[in-house]
Amino acid sequence: MSIPDNQKVRGRPATGVTPMQGVRMPADLLAAVEEWREDQVEPKPSRAEAIRQLLTEHLKAKGYLK
Repeated sequence: MSIPDNQKVRGRPATGVTPMQGVRMPADLLAAVEEWREDQVEPKPSRAEAIRQLLTEHLKAKGYLK
């Protein structure tokens, strides 16, 4: 008789396809991001999405991103 090959997958399941980047930022920069978020229309972006949007806008304006 063979032994069934039903091994459990260990660890937390993957949550996304893009790598997570942790960023430290000074309190005044974080406050500016939060202030920008408050000026956005509903539904307001999450903090992570706000940082992505601001960074994308800046890099497009500087010609680093298409």
